[in-house]
Formats: sequence, C-alpha cells, structure tokens
Amino acid sequence: ATAKLRDDRIGELHRLADTIERDNADLIEARFPKLNRCLTGYDLAHLRDQQGRFNLNSLLCGSEGTLAFIAEAKLNLLPIPKFSALINLQYDSFNDALRNAQQLMQAKPTSIETIDSKVLNLAMADIVWDTVRDYFPEDAKRPIQGINLVEYTADDETELEQKVKQLTDQLDALYCQAELDSSSKGQSFRYTVVYGQSEINKVWAMRKKSVGLLGNAQGDARPIPFVEDTAVPPENLADYIVEFRALLDGIGLQYGMFGHVDAGVLHVRPAIDMKDPEQEELIRTVTDQVVALTNKYKGLLWGEHGKGLRSEYAPELFGPELYRCMQQLKAVFDPRNQLNPGKICTPLDSSAQLYAIDGVATRGQHDRQIPVAVREQFDSAMNCNGNGACYNYDPNDAMCPSWKGTRQRIHSPKGRASLIREWLRLLGKHGSNASTESRKLKLAPSWHNLPARIRNSWNKRQGEYDFSHEVYDAMRGCLACKSCVSQCPIKVNVPEFRSEFLELYHGRYLRPLKDSMVGTLEFVIPWLARWPAPYNWAMTNPTLKKLMGKQLGMIDSPTICSHSLKQGLAELEIPWASEEKLAGLSDERRQKSVILVQDAFTSYFETPLVLDSCDLLRRLGFEVFVAPFSPNGKPLHVHGMMKQFERTARASAERLQKLARFGIPLIGIDPSMTLSYRQEYAKTLHEMELPDVLLLQEWLIKQLPHLQQLNLKLAPQQFQLMAHCTERTNAPASVDQWQQVFRALGLELNHQNLGCCGMAGTYGHEVGNRDTSVQIYQQSWGVQVDKAQTEPEIKLVATGYSCRSQVKRVDQVQIPHPMQGLLEAIRAG
Repeated sequence: ATAKLRDDRIGELHRLADTIERDNADLIEARFPKLNRCLTGYDLAHLRDQQGRFNLNSLLCGSEGTLAFIAEAKLNLLPIPKFSALINLQYDSFNDALRNAQQLMQAKPTSIETIDSKVLNLAMADIVWDTVRDYFPEDAKRPIQGINLVEYTADDETELEQKVKQLTDQLDALYCQAELDSSSKGQSFRYTVVYGQSEINKVWAMRKKSVGLLGNAQGDARPIPFVEDTAVPPENLADYIVEFRALLDGIGLQYGMFGHVDAGVLHVRPAIDMKDPEQEELIRTVTDQVVALTNKYKGLLWGEHGKGLRSEYAPELFGPELYRCMQQLKAVFDPRNQLNPGKICTPLDSSAQLYAIDGVATRGQHDRQIPVAVREQFDSAMNCNGNGACYNYDPNDAMCPSWKGTRQRIHSPKGRASLIREWLRLLGKHGSNASTESRKLKLAPSWHNLPARIRNSWNKRQGEYDFSHEVYDAMRGCLACKSCVSQCPIKVNVPEFRSEFLELYHGRYLRPLKDSMVGTLEFVIPWLARWPAPYNWAMTNPTLKKLMGKQLGMIDSPTICSHSLKQGLAELEIPWASEEKLAGLSDERRQKSVILVQDAFTSYFETPLVLDSCDLLRRLGFEVFVAPFSPNGKPLHVHGMMKQFERTARASAERLQKLARFGIPLIGIDPSMTLSYRQEYAKTLHEMELPDVLLLQEWLIKQLPHLQQLNLKLAPQQFQLMAHCTERTNAPASVDQWQQVFRALGLELNHQNLGCCGMAGTYGHEVGNRDTSVQIYQQSWGVQVDKAQTEPEIKLVATGYSCRSQVKRVDQVQIPHPMQGLLEAIRAG
C-alpha cells in the first residue's frame, strides 16, 4: 500500500513489478520451470513468497549487477545438522548411475551428487584420491564408470542410522535381484557407507575438485564452461543427459560431467582448443544445439552460475512477451544501461545489444598470439583455468603460503600464471620468442650481453618501466615449496615456470648478489667446511650481518658444524660408498645395505642428523654406506640458473647412477632435495636414466617385516610429526609411511596438518621476505610449536631442514628429525 503512494522510482518499480506479475501470471507459470534452484536474474516466478507477500528480492537476487548495487543483505541461516552419513554408490555405467538416481530420490536423502568416469579417472590420478580410495574399492573386472554420492543428515544419531539402513536395505535387495536377473536395468552397482564429518569431508573435497580436475585433461583442448550449468526437472535429467552426450559425441568432443542429481543441474565442460579459430566456432554450434535440447526438456540454460555472456538466449527461452517484461524492469532500474550493460537484458526501447556468445574477446584469442613453442615450454602456466583453488584460507593447508601471507593475488599460482601468460603475449607482440631466447642463453657464456644487462639494470634503478618487473616481483615472492604442483587440480607448477622466467629475466638484467651466493653455496661449502671458523664468525658477527643484509639482501646463514661429517663417520666406522667397495660385497650383504645420499644442508649445517641417521640404520640391522658429496643443484634451479642446474644435475645423476648399478637402495634425508631427483631432474634430463633416490620412509616402509621382528626395547614416547609441505603434497603417502614405521617399532606417531613453515630453502633468509616468512610461520607452525611447549609429554619431530631451521630462528626451539626421535627412544630403552 505504501508503494502505491510513492511517486519516486521505488514506487514505480513496485507498481511495475506488481503489474507484470498479475498480468502475466499464466505465462510465467508456463514458462518458468519448477526447479529447486533459484533462477538467476529477474525471477518473475517468485515475486511473492509462500505467504503471498510481495517482495522484490527475487528480482535483485541473481541479477548479476544489472539492476542495482547490493549494499546490504540479510541472510536466512539454518543450523548445520549434528550428524551425517554418505553412501557412495559405484556403477558399471554412468547411465546406470543416472537411472538409479531417480529411485534414490524416493528415499528422500539430503542431497545426491553424481560424477562420470571422465572426472573420476582424473580424480584417481590426483593427490585427492589418496584420501578417499578406501571408499571406492577398485575391481579390475568392473571399472567404475560413474558414482552417486547420497547424503543423509540428522540431529539425532539413531534417526540418521535408521535413514541409512532403510536405503541400504533397499540397495541390498536391488543388488540381489540384479544378480538373479541379467536383464535388470540400472542396478549394476556396489556401495560403501561413510560416517563422521571429517571422513565425509574428504569425499566432498574430491567432488568439489571436479571443476579443476576437468581442466587437467591432456592436450591443447581444454574444458570450457560455456554450457556449464543447465538445469532440467530432475525426472527428466537421465533422458536429457543421454541426448546431451549424443550431441557432444556426434561433434567429436571430449567432456566430463558431474552435477546435482536431486536438483536436475548438470555441469558439463566440452574440451575445445580456443587457440584454434576453427574450434572456437564450436562455441556457437554446441550452444545453439544445447539450448534447443534444454527447451525440449523444459529446462534452463542457467541453473546456477548466471546468464552473463549467455544472455542472448533469454528471449528464446522465456519468449518475447516475458523478455519484454524484463526489459521494462531494466529500463526503470537502469534507464541509461550503465549497470553491467550487455548482460541479462537491455532496457526497453533502447538501441543497446546483448553480448553474443561468440562476439566477446576470449582468453584463447590472446593465447594464440604466443608462439606454439613458447606455449609448450610454459604449458603449466598456459593451462591454468582460473579455478581459484589456490585462494585457500586454511592456515593448516599447504596450498600457496605466499597467498596466505600476503593476501595479494599476484602472489598466488593463478595470479602468477596470468602474469606469465600476459608477459609471453607481450614478448610475442614485440617480436621476441621466449623459447628461442632460452636456448640462446643455455649456449651463451656467463658474460653474455653484459653491457646491455648493466645498462638495463641502471635504467631500472632510474625508474624505467618494463612489464617484466611486475612479473619479477610476483615470482620472487614464491617460496618454491611446490605445493601447487600437487594441490592445484590443474597441476600449475609455479616453481618450474618461475625458474624459466628468472633465467630469461636475468638474461636482460643483472642478478642480485644474493642469488649467486645461494646458487654457488653447494659448490663452495665443502671448502668452507675445512676451516669453518671464519665463515661462522662472519655469519654471527652483528656488524657483518648488518652489512650482508644491506649489500646482499641476506639476513643470515646457518653456521657450519665444526665436527665434520668425515670425522663423525670415521668414529662410527661408516664407510664411503665407492664403486670398488660396493663391487666387493656379497649378494647377502647388498640385500641388507643402503646408501645415504648427502645434501649440502644436512651434511654441513646439521651434521649430527646425518650421523644419527647412520647410527639408527645400523642399529636396525642395516649396513650403511654414505655417498661422497655431490652438489644437487636445486638452489640453482630455484633461482633460475637453468644452464648451471642442468650441468650440475647431469654430473650428479651420473655419479649416483654408477652407485645404483650395484642394486643397493639410495636414500636421502631432506625431502625437498631428495624429491628433486624425480621432479626437477626428470624434467631437465628426460633423455637420461635417472637414479631412484628414495625418501627415508619410502625405503623403511619396505623393511617393515624386518623391523617388526627386531623386538627392540624402546622408551615409551608419544611423537607428533610435522611434515615438510613439499613432502606432504608431492609424496602424499609419506606421512602414513612414517606412522607405519613408528608403529612397527612400537611407538605412536600422530600427524598434525600444517601449512608451510615460511622458510622454504633460502626464502626466509632474504631481507625482503623476512616479514612475510614470519607471518606464514605464525599462521600454522608457530601455533603448534607454542602448543607443544605446554604438552611436554608429546615430542615434536620435523622432516624438513628448512622447517627445523625456521623453528629455531623464530622460536629458539630445536626440533629433531623423526630418525633422531627413534634413535633417542632406542637409546633410552
């Protein structure tokens, strides 16, 4: 009544909406599908609530910024149920999953989600599968071609169990019938049941990762979300998908499907190479056919994610009469067409046009400006699909510590990938080929182009702009922890393309002295370790530390152990691994032998750890040999010294391969350095046979039968593992392996999920990174270290050298390695 009295725009809006709703009630009833998903944009079917009250919220909700700015919103929140259960059904065909979903809906679950074999196979190749594989048991004779996830929730545990039992009883009966009747349709399934929110969340995490997983398909054709969230009445979904699949199969497109069966919403992303102009035209071809199909099944092209650039189909789907009504509303809300013009609809009687689905600029049009060879070299950045999994706010999740520490998008994998792509495009636009430049730099001497580099660096200091500097600022903020390599669904490998960028950048600009200092450390430290006193004095002298920070950009460096590894091994009578010595071993001795591969950080800065590891392995009944020190080269790779890294890696691989030929396992202590043999080495030396260097626990887990027979008397102790983020994300089985090793020796080892410690090699030692490094540490590691000080009965152990170094620097607490924890328990026993 009040609205009728107002003569301003608000009154006009209410009167217009009321008139449209009253005059077109039958047409709205016929045209708007009965779906339990809120229609995006101008939802004329819900201008009145269930009590018949008139409310414009449905017009504004989902209007995608075309009608008004939302300054304030009141949310209707519901309490989260106390108990939940998830029934995971696996089918022999995706069509069976869809058909069976109709029966499952009759059991009135809270929700039903579906995933096809394409997405499922991608999930099986992802780190996420390690957390859920037990709930999807594999059967070689019956590969899983589709799954339904059926969720029940309740506030009473008994009520929940009754709901689950009611459905599982029906499933068991259906399965038995299917076994008796070979013609039974839609019953080719098996299932598991999961209780407990923490375990259920693991399965949902796999489901939520579907969008990203689809983007990890191989080849130039990448899944595109242009027919991404169609919605039809749930009872029509199975038939709808059959025709949808036939449509895409007929065109010859690859695709994956997942969605909300109970809501009739389908997510499908056909794979198209948008860099190819001919394939780009398929956007129009496919969309036109999907619109016709969706109309046939009384559905909508926009079930969840909005009309946006697909608005051109609104007149067809709603009809000219209702679309005109929408235009009338747009004209009153936004007469000048200023709010998100070209989307949803245009003001009535205006000359404005909607965006055409194939008439807008695409990322592929930009990417095709980059030469093919360059796209292949930087494929990890090129394949980022912007899913945003890297915008992770959980401090105890390893994904992207630099994002968590800065909250700046340029310091996320998505931001860095976007910057690299634009940088490559601009290079191509100016006639420069990054791939060609990279090859030239690898062949050129170190003084190559020195005058130009000096001149460019001087101009940079004077403020001369170069987009490369913006990219450089983003890349130098990366910790190179490699969590993105596994945690990102697309496997965007920032450390890899960061190194390639730094190589090219420093082909034009001089390197900071700190980079050279870090890169050459592995080569000079054997000489420095002969007389460690001068180096240690320099690293601890306040005046020199201040000068080093000012001139080199380095805060400090760890001190070299005064008791050398050579001395310690001699005292323990641990021999060096030489070809002559290994050749003289009998087969029986070789089976009980192991070769410890050194790394610069533990061998020279944590010598007691190497000696303790040798001591423990010998106490466990193994004959230990230590490989002569050889630079690993990882610091070179981190700082983009790719030519030097390749040379170093090749020499190291050749030396280790000579030892590996004797059939004695090679193991490494530091996770980050050890994993480089199977990651950075494999990428750079792909033509070589590489040595298989195992993490300590990867080798120990193979010795479980032997360990269980030792019957050692160990002092009872409860340990808490703090795993290196690179190890936890790039060798996901490692945590469980450590726990099994401890369990085999009669000890308890719990694991605490943690983020990054903030050190990551030398990152935390650099002046410019100090504050961010400490911020990252305090978000996760610092909390756990502080908590441990109040729980002396729990002993922390940490696998990463950089992690232990960071804890010592920030909290002045020395955390041992798991091997030292085991050795201490044996000695105390």
